[in-house]
Amino acid sequence: MRTWSFAKGHGTMNDFVLLKDRYGMLNPSPEDVRFLCDRRAGVGGDGLIRAVKAEGIPDWDGAKDIWYMDYRNSDGSPAETCGNGLRVFVRWLVDENLVSGTVIQVATRAGLRKAVVLRDGRISVTMGVPSWDSRVVGIDLCGKKWTGRKVDVGNPHLVVHVEDPTELDALDLCGPLVYDAEVFPEGTNVEFVTASTENKLKMRVYERGSGETMSCGTGVVAASTDARALSKRHHDTFQVDVPGGTLKVTFDDEGEASMTGPAVIVARGEVTLPDG
Repeated sequence: MRTWSFAKGHGTMNDFVLLKDRYGMLNPSPEDVRFLCDRRAGVGGDGLIRAVKAEGIPDWDGAKDIWYMDYRNSDGSPAETCGNGLRVFVRWLVDENLVSGTVIQVATRAGLRKAVVLRDGRISVTMGVPSWDSRVVGIDLCGKKWTGRKVDVGNPHLVVHVEDPTELDALDLCGPLVYDAEVFPEGTNVEFVTASTENKLKMRVYERGSGETMSCGTGVVAASTDARALSKRHHDTFQVDVPGGTLKVTFDDEGEASMTGPAVIVARGEVTLPDG
């Protein structure tokens, strides 16, 4: 039997199990991740975040003395990054005195990210320069066909516009998701979005490897990127309401997105994992 220390946190109710593994000794298997994220048998979460020193990550060629965010979806699959998870990760690093200062660098599979801890407790994180594709792409979710546009935020997204807000509220995002593997070789997240104004959006999301979640940080950035590309006015700030709360997305002059929102650590404890 293995007993690991963990923390549990959420950002706009997108929740995560956090493990400190400075020297890369734990290395949870996909089965371990699925157990830890199970809401009945385990701790429960939309994903798992493992903190490892970047010097121990063979594929990382940046600064070695920073923390690497190893993010796994709840089904055990690795993901390039997670916006809400990044904010929660930084909140946890700060609370555990693993970093100092208000500006923190974090290594991810999608590259280097910068976080700023604000005085009101929210955290702002850089999300890179999203890539938007104007071509319309189709998917099938829950037996219904949808079309949208691809956005890459370090991980893949398809943004689908829903004209009627009541239709958005009524959607049953049950799965399964069917997509063209040539278009999405790594799978995709799907955002369903309605706009009350050009820069105020409401969104629900079906996350790759997790199903519907209360929020998705990279998805919020993808939705804002799509709205920005399609708007007649070139807005640089967006408010996005998700079932778990509200997030703000801003774009700088170079097109890099930053996302700002809450991040809370709600529990710490020990968990005993079943033998493999």
